[in-house]
Amino acid sequence: MIALQRCKGDEEMDIKLHYREKGDGEPLILLHGNGESGSYFIHQLNYFSKWYRVIAVDTRGHGFSPRGLAPFTIRQFAEDLRCFMDEQEIERAHILGFSDGGNIALTFALKYPERVDRLILNGANLNSGGVKPTVQIPIEVGYRFVSRFAKKSPNAQRKADLLRLMVEEPNIKPEELMGLSVKTLVIAGTRDMIKEGHTRMIAESLPDAELAFIRGNHFIANQNSLDFNQAVIKFLIKREK
Repeated sequence: MIALQRCKGDEEMDIKLHYREKGDGEPLILLHGNGESGSYFIHQLNYFSKWYRVIAVDTRGHGFSPRGLAPFTIRQFAEDLRCFMDEQEIERAHILGFSDGGNIALTFALKYPERVDRLILNGANLNSGGVKPTVQIPIEVGYRFVSRFAKKSPNAQRKADLLRLMVEEPNIKPEELMGLSVKTLVIAGTRDMIKEGHTRMIAESLPDAELAFIRGNHFIANQNSLDFNQAVIKFLIKREK
């Protein structure tokens, strides 16, 4: 199922968040990475729909969802998610976020922990220092370059908006994680662009977190979906003894 969800994310105008949905049961919301769309989760939508109502959302200004007039920030995306869940009458959901989607999911969970059942953070980072220099330095150089032309070109403005997210956000302090009691799976690739030590630090800062490394790079959900999906479903179906 593909549908458009009207969501009042800002006072100036409504935005329609595009989403793909499949399956029944407890809701499992999938949040994609920077510059992508819900279609990134092609190997998760079908797989997890055997157990859950899976919803892959296009973030504001990504995929088929419009940019809107609200700030283009991780915190605004988290508010968009809250609005989306309200409109869908979803009180509580499992949330799986990849890369910037993981940052959105974590930001959302910190503000609305009562709305999150289980949390999966795939390739998330608390700040730009968590990204390997070989990846982060070109991003910062690209951001400075396109920012020069942002006021003259809508395309340059969009690129600057996307790159700024990876340069300046989400800026979450490790100590903020210590009060989050949501059961969490922190998962990354063995050759991820996120530093292994940074991923471990996130897991260690959360009171109730499991850590898993899957063979592959940053895009393990797409490129090594078999191992990724098995690790996630094992975490989701695990219940208190």
